[in-house]
Amino acid sequence: MSGAGRPDQVAVEAGDLRLAIVATRWNAEITNVLVDRARAAARACGISSPLVVRVAGAIELPVVAAALARRYDAVACLGAVVRGGTPHFEYVCEAVTYGLTRVALDTGTPVGNGVLTCDTIEQARDRSGGPGSLEDKGGEAVLAAIDTALVLRGLAGDLGGEGGTSSGLGGVPAGKRAAVPADIGWRVAPTVPAT
Repeated sequence: MSGAGRPDQVAVEAGDLRLAIVATRWNAEITNVLVDRARAAARACGISSPLVVRVAGAIELPVVAAALARRYDAVACLGAVVRGGTPHFEYVCEAVTYGLTRVALDTGTPVGNGVLTCDTIEQARDRSGGPGSLEDKGGEAVLAAIDTALVLRGLAGDLGGEGGTSSGLGGVPAGKRAAVPADIGWRVAPTVPAT
């Protein structure tokens, strides 16, 4: 697990966005933490009550994400696929990644991919955002989906007037960035004046 090159995790003011979170029931020890962290990220961005939907497993994520992407501004998908002794792991991981990417491209709605693909349950714990974790993939998936929704809105000219915005930080003007609660652990990028 590297994390090298990861961008700063920035909470932005996005209280006017509609966010849906879809999570698997497989590996509930991990996915429950991912959902908790995803909700915390949403709250940090001003989205107090995102819709949370549970599905059986990772293969079911894309079809539910597609249905939600037609009604929500951003969707975050969460799950934990742990390698077993058969090639099934590779098939599932490839299908889910392709499916979630296709949903985003087909609908034009950002889909944050917070599906962990790990060799062991310990690796999944390290990425889940729980106590002692090295990463927070549930929160990261929500922040990525929200950031992309705001970038798309900015490209459409809804933020910052005719030309959108060029704040240099995910298309979000400086005045729209929110302070991140200390217990979340994300860093706030330096303020870049909107031009």
